[in-house]
Amino acid sequence: MKRTIVIITGVVAFILLCLGYSFYSSNNNSNLTKVKVAEVTHSVFYAPQYVAIKKGYFEDEGLDVELTLTSGADNVMAAVLSGDANIGLSGSEATIYVYNKGEKDYIKTFAQLTQKDGSFLISRKEIKNFTVNDLKGKYVIGGRQGGMPEMTLEYILKENGINPNKDLNIDTSIQFAAMAGSFIGGTGDFVTLFEPLATQVVNEGYGYKVAQLGTLTDNVPYTAYNARKSYINENKDIIEKFTKAIQRGLNFVNENDSSTIAKAIMNQFPDTSYNDIKNAVESYKKNNTWPKTTTFTKKSFDHLQEIIIKAGFLDKKVSYKDLIHEN
Repeated sequence: MKRTIVIITGVVAFILLCLGYSFYSSNNNSNLTKVKVAEVTHSVFYAPQYVAIKKGYFEDEGLDVELTLTSGADNVMAAVLSGDANIGLSGSEATIYVYNKGEKDYIKTFAQLTQKDGSFLISRKEIKNFTVNDLKGKYVIGGRQGGMPEMTLEYILKENGINPNKDLNIDTSIQFAAMAGSFIGGTGDFVTLFEPLATQVVNEGYGYKVAQLGTLTDNVPYTAYNARKSYINENKDIIEKFTKAIQRGLNFVNENDSSTIAKAIMNQFPDTSYNDIKNAVESYKKNNTWPKTTTFTKKSFDHLQEIIIKAGFLDKKVSYKDLIHEN
């Protein structure tokens, strides 16, 4: 009987605690402006964003950011275009595709978050001293055709004298969210994955991490924030405040060590160990993954378009002024 009373008392206390927290949170966020953000994947790669959430940088700017995982840049664009999201986080190649389709209220990029490819190449077999030539004749799950992961992979291959259409088989038919599962199920010799998923696949014994693709190529504006032109024009203060919060997140990851960063973002990855998060952060820091500033330069935009042109998904460059919003 006593045990039952203790359990009931504990449950009631827990419920009251939750209600109290809910009431506090509701009051605490009542003066904040809600901003819905669709992120292309949930990865340690986006550490500055999670730091901005954890450290309250968005709240300092009067914003309540609601994150939604929206796998694939094409799906992020759909969410922003439909109004399901105010802001998208994805590769800016997708904004170019929307613009070229003639969308009047098209999508513009306003802040850069990463400047390197954040994916890791996972091999089914262990390969010591891996080189890009080890991909010849192999089957690689490369990501959505026309997406940044797949186009960057092709760019790396071409820079090393390898023809992506003849020298190996790159499977672009598998949806971004299904790539790890397909590889685990037996498809392909290699797959490209982001952290912490890459480490999880390795830890579970399904493959070996043989390369970080960002180390195999130069800087490229890989992931950035975007929004409809009308949303930016009508909410310039929100865009400016959002960008300030992200800049503080970038400052934090560039100024602190991997341990400090891992502790700041580990609540975002409850199924991943602290050590795995720390190691992923360390890999990204060593590769200079995060830029010093959110500024999306014309030089970087031109380089992005050169990669898209080489991949065959763009005939000519579009105007920097049309697609990049300068804060």
